[in-house]
Amino acid sequence: MMMSQSLYRTLKANHPDAVIDVMAPAWCRPLLSRMPEVNQALAMPLGHGALALGERRRLGKSLRQHGYDRAYVLPGSFKSALVPFFADIPQRTGWRGEMRYGLLNDLRVLDKAAFPLMVERYVALAFEKGQIHSARDLPQPLLWPQLQVTPQEKQQTAALFGLDTERPVIGFCPGAEFGPAKRWPHYHYAALAQQLINDGYQILLFGSAKDRETGEEIVATLEANDRRWCRNLAGETELEQAVILLAQCAAVVSNDSGLMHIAAALNRPLVALYGPSSPDFTPPLSKQAQVIRLISGYHKVRKGDAAQGYHQSLIDIQPARVLETLRPLLAAGQEHSA
Repeated sequence: MMMSQSLYRTLKANHPDAVIDVMAPAWCRPLLSRMPEVNQALAMPLGHGALALGERRRLGKSLRQHGYDRAYVLPGSFKSALVPFFADIPQRTGWRGEMRYGLLNDLRVLDKAAFPLMVERYVALAFEKGQIHSARDLPQPLLWPQLQVTPQEKQQTAALFGLDTERPVIGFCPGAEFGPAKRWPHYHYAALAQQLINDGYQILLFGSAKDRETGEEIVATLEANDRRWCRNLAGETELEQAVILLAQCAAVVSNDSGLMHIAAALNRPLVALYGPSSPDFTPPLSKQAQVIRLISGYHKVRKGDAAQGYHQSLIDIQPARVLETLRPLLAAGQEHSA
């Protein structure tokens, strides 16, 4: 979802009068509402696994009243192309994907080597067929994702969660979608948190309810008198609240996760920690982001061999290395705000 904003931004740049509606799962609405290029979010009520041909036909027919003249289908599945087809949208654009002949009438054949990044593949669809042959043909710089949060929202949300305003905030995102192999160890996060608290910062831990335990482990590892400066918000925030709170962080330290991409789109100074997963396809898109990774290539690992399922390549990233990377980002951020 975050990568897709680059397509919307490019379409708006090329066609300023375009009205862009986005159909996506309901949970995406807090993100889409912060993309000024998006007119409205349309709820996609069906999950990944359901073909639900009848429901997709009904949904497509309900869209005919809007009079859309173009559809861009970003997922590569057969079923994702059904709704625009049933909506009778005249031009339906997308990469060839999973046997979509007929469903898409502006079908593109993807050369993965020519478009190594996901964001490049999305942006290429904004141009007419045959116009863009590789990522080198795309206008530079690419229009990266950029979410908007207002100062009033920051103030209200900080008050709602009772944040101390005397200490600047560092956000930690210690969770990851596919288990501990993609996570920097909780004890490394705790060691980094302790040093940052000693330096006068407070820490906010972000994540879903399933990251709650990891957050508690981080807090418990801190010195008793300093635990008040590390707040575990995993499972306590709605996505919209998490976005607003991330926007007011002086910096963010994150595993490879969705929250990492949100922090990048909020243009927060960011240290992104990678292990088995690779930043080669979906890196954080921000000039303020620094990636730390000690191995190369992609490793399909769901559980590491080390204690608690961590991957050795992430264990080997020491807190001192992260702090060394983080401090110049913090200093540059302070200069910019001043």
